[in-house]
Amino acid sequence: MAVKIRLSRGGTKKRPYYYIVVADATSPRDGRYIEQIGIHNPLLPKNSPERTKLDVDRVKHWISVGAQPTDRVLRFLDAAGLAKREARNNPNKAKPGKKRQEREAAAAEAAAKAAETPAT
Repeated sequence: MAVKIRLSRGGTKKRPYYYIVVADATSPRDGRYIEQIGIHNPLLPKNSPERTKLDVDRVKHWISVGAQPTDRVLRFLDAAGLAKREARNNPNKAKPGKKRQEREAAAAEAAAKAAETPAT
């Protein structure tokens, strides 16, 4: 059984509140979980100590028995000093798509031809 440490959404519409839970990887996002080990309230300011609370002992226990945190939870654990999250790098993310590159190349060719032939 694969176990994940992930977020489970609570709260009302447009007022999110997340529980940090340990759950089976196949269970639904807001479904049954094994244990609640923390909370995250994104509506509070980023520098507020009440924004994210973790039960440190239980987090260490679950990581030691093989629970895998999701990327968002790993960010919280990294901020708390419980785990190390490597920064991701995707250099192709900022590049435009294939069709846009083709359109820009065609526009550049048209501009070059227009510059070669002087208009009278």
